[in-house]
Amino acid sequence: MPNISRPVQKVLVIRFSSIGDIVLTTPVLRGLKQQADAEVHFLTKNAFAPVLEANPYIDRMHTISKEVGEVLPELKAARFDFVVDLHHNLRSWRVKRALGAPGASFPKLNREKWMLVRLKARHLPDVHIVDRYLYAVRALGVVYDGKGLDYFVPPASEVDPRIYVPDGRFAVIAIGAAHATKRLPAGQIEAVCRSMSLPVLLIGGPADRPVGEQVSARAGSHVQNLCGALSLNQSASLIRQAAVVISHDTGMMHVAAAFKKPLVSVWGNTVPDFGMSPFYPDGMTPHILHEVEGLSCRPCSKIGYDRCPRGHFRCMEDQDAGKIAADAEMLAGVQG
Repeated sequence: MPNISRPVQKVLVIRFSSIGDIVLTTPVLRGLKQQADAEVHFLTKNAFAPVLEANPYIDRMHTISKEVGEVLPELKAARFDFVVDLHHNLRSWRVKRALGAPGASFPKLNREKWMLVRLKARHLPDVHIVDRYLYAVRALGVVYDGKGLDYFVPPASEVDPRIYVPDGRFAVIAIGAAHATKRLPAGQIEAVCRSMSLPVLLIGGPADRPVGEQVSARAGSHVQNLCGALSLNQSASLIRQAAVVISHDTGMMHVAAAFKKPLVSVWGNTVPDFGMSPFYPDGMTPHILHEVEGLSCRPCSKIGYDRCPRGHFRCMEDQDAGKIAADAEMLAGVQG
């Protein structure tokens, strides 16, 4: 950790991807602005810039399509006092080397994660990734303020849910995930929806639309498929206004936590031990986690696969869909 002998005025924060990982950086951004009074710049990929589009703690966004060379001239011209590396990979190392400014990164714990995945040896410390991110700014006097995550929806992206649900009270189910082994199969999602009495809005990307159509066609008229019809920030707007959210271990889970929403998280091949469970403000835990315990093959990856390596997919097929729905409606205050 570098020794900072003069006030830091301009800070670059690096996190290239993805949605959830970037949402999890927001306590760092808030702390840099409110506690260090820094001019905060953020470097990410073009595709993920909307996550922080309306964040008031960022003074300037810098984005790349693929290569850091696209943006190095403007970064060098900014003359940063400090670089906060919250990605800690070869690409971010190239940025730090090119800028030559003091900086710090966070402990990735890749060895400990590898041991958990490959050997099922649990040596990961019980430390959330938010706290590990904050390690990178402690030399600047920034500490966690207990306020959880942030997400800010641009006014132009706000959605009136009464378009879909006249009385305005509904559940959101985020059915997508980047990897299939993080997603409930369509039949399980349908079973969750069938057990819900609240109106259900399904959200996800264009790739999730076929599953959403299948589920909404079979689960009942109270289920509507919005997958592929909304932008990221429009989806976030619906999450903010939902009575409860059901999500896999994905970025939408962290968006829900940022809005302090009641949340049921459903975990497949990944585990909370990786330090990326929903992160709420101190003293607030409106969250129930669902996972199939006792599987010797789990976790099979820290990220995910296109299909179950063992072929049985028990980590999702054995989920209790009725209990997921019941817990969601309990959190939403629905009377049984």
